[in-house]
Amino acid sequence: MGNSLLSDDGVGLSVAAELKRRVDQSDLTVMETSVAGLSLLDLLVGYDRAIIIDAIQTVDGKAGQIYQLDPEAFDTTRHTTSPHDVNLTTALELGKKLGLPLPQEIIIFAIEASDVSTFSEKCTPEVTQAIPTCVETVIREIRRNPNT
Repeated sequence: MGNSLLSDDGVGLSVAAELKRRVDQSDLTVMETSVAGLSLLDLLVGYDRAIIIDAIQTVDGKAGQIYQLDPEAFDTTRHTTSPHDVNLTTALELGKKLGLPLPQEIIIFAIEASDVSTFSEKCTPEVTQAIPTCVETVIREIRRNPNT
C-alpha cells in the first residue's frame, strides 16, 4: 500500500514490485494499491491470508525500522481525520459484521517512514535500505505457511 508520489509513503509499493519479481505468483497474488479504508475490503475479500506492507510513522521510530503487526495493533487509532473515511481496524470490523469472507490471518509489515509529504518517487536512503530486508521477511512469512 502507499502513494508512489510521496517519498517514503511509496515503500509498500516498492516492496510489492520486488516481490512480483521474486515470488511465484501461481498460488498467490501480489498487488500494489493506493486504496485504504473501506476500499481495501474489496481487495481482501475471498483470500484466506493477507500480508499488507505499508509505511508507518511512530513517535519514537527510527527510519527504516520494520515492524510486524496485526490489525489489533491499530485498535487505538480507530478515528481518522476525515469522517468520510475509516482506518483498517474499523473497515475489517464492518466487513466481518457484513459477513464478508475476509482473510483469517492478516499480517502487516510496516516500515518506519521519515518523509511522507515531499513529492518524490524515491524513498529516503534509510527507507530504501530497508526494502530488501522487508522483501526477505515477507518471503519467509509466505513460506512459513504456503497452503494459506
